[in-house]
Amino acid sequence: MKQTIRLDPSDNVVTATRPLEAGAQVETVTTTGLIPSGHKIATAAIAEGAPIRKYAQLIGYAAQPIAAGDHVHTHNVAFRNTDEEYAYSTDLRPAAPAAQSDSFMGYRRANGTVGTRNYIAIVTSVNCSATAARQIAAHFTPDRLAAYPNVDGVCAFVHGTGCGMAGDGEGFEALQRVMWGYARHPNHAGVLMVGLGCEMNQIDWLLEAYGLEQGPLFQTMNIQNVAGLRRTVEAGIAKIEAMLPLANAQTRTPCPASDLKVALQCGGSDAWSGITANPALGHACDLLVAQGGTGVLAETPEIYGAEHLLTRRAIDRATGDKLIGLIRWWEDYTARNRGSMDNNPSPGNKKGGLTTILEKSLGAAAKGGTTPLTGVYKYAEPVTARGFTFMDSPGYDPASVTGQIAGGCNLVCFTTGRGSAFGSKPAPTIKVATNSEMYGRMIDDMDVNAGTILTDGISVEEKGREIYELFLRIASGTASKSEAQGLGDYEFVPWQIGAVM
Repeated sequence: MKQTIRLDPSDNVVTATRPLEAGAQVETVTTTGLIPSGHKIATAAIAEGAPIRKYAQLIGYAAQPIAAGDHVHTHNVAFRNTDEEYAYSTDLRPAAPAAQSDSFMGYRRANGTVGTRNYIAIVTSVNCSATAARQIAAHFTPDRLAAYPNVDGVCAFVHGTGCGMAGDGEGFEALQRVMWGYARHPNHAGVLMVGLGCEMNQIDWLLEAYGLEQGPLFQTMNIQNVAGLRRTVEAGIAKIEAMLPLANAQTRTPCPASDLKVALQCGGSDAWSGITANPALGHACDLLVAQGGTGVLAETPEIYGAEHLLTRRAIDRATGDKLIGLIRWWEDYTARNRGSMDNNPSPGNKKGGLTTILEKSLGAAAKGGTTPLTGVYKYAEPVTARGFTFMDSPGYDPASVTGQIAGGCNLVCFTTGRGSAFGSKPAPTIKVATNSEMYGRMIDDMDVNAGTILTDGISVEEKGREIYELFLRIASGTASKSEAQGLGDYEFVPWQIGAVM
């Protein structure tokens, strides 16, 4: 393995693959100080105010004169908001036709959607019903579910909002979309919605707005109407007990790979994210799209500085403009909350070698592969287009994945460089490590080691094929590492937008 990596001939930095002492020879320069693994080295003198380039793209500006061989990082790099001239539909590369039609074993629902898991969900309208929901779910222990082998579990999806909010506007609408998305998710065989009764986020309003009808596998209840917590828990247990035989009657059948909708996520990123795991996941996304499936990229702050690459892939001007509209909303959102788009990357990201949000975004966008951008969606909005799509969300992983699952994603693939113990329900999470050192240290949490792209010379395409084939196995019922450890009960986090009143 070389001691540095240059990603493009036009770059004026390279990335160290191992810690380098002062005086190390790097290409045609000599390092002037200690360079941590994953961090950048200037390969030429960079004048104060001059652009710094990686991936053949702008990642920041020199905050002071930078000498050849210097460590290039937060101490000498300045961030500026993007100021791009956007091009539209100039880089359209449709997926090559698949050589064969792939399939997995999934749950075909009555409405035509396909699940990869078979849960019964308890969805709360407000924090005030969270304890009731958790107590109902806790009753259904593995011993009590043993008689229902086709049921993956009973899960409580609880949150900290639902009241003290405006009864209309962005925040209310986003929460209602999340509730609707979980109520009708294909990985749920049955759903019980539990409220308090007096909250702003009324269950009846949701039923009316989205045309949801109660039946044997869809029930609702309010604590105030049932007359207290204890009776609500007892009634909820009885309702789910009645659902269990019906849910257990659902069985897996062969389903085409086109029925997979995969949430593309990253968290705990490092400098290798954009070099190994994210491009490999991007290739897996391309393979899925070739089958007629759907990849859903999210985390709008984490495409900031790379959005111009996505508008070039938009199928039309309207799709590209929707994406830019999200960027402008986030610039305003951070400004009015006295923040900056560069508040992301996190301290851990920076320790791993990422300096600005522009650099992080260029690596993060690679998860979306190379095919055309076919749709742009609001947070938790149902994703209806096939192919590579984008959903608005914050960069906070639990909130982002909650929106993607609400939008219909039945699998999640999550790349990480620093390490993450994230998992999700009802859609299982596949974890991809960006580097071999972390993979070895957190092997119980990682499903795939993309670090072999660096250490063993495995191609991005080979690793992408490995990830794609894992999609099919996990979708068919094989447990992912996070799923096997029971993660997912506390990672339901609807994005809370707007004032708390």
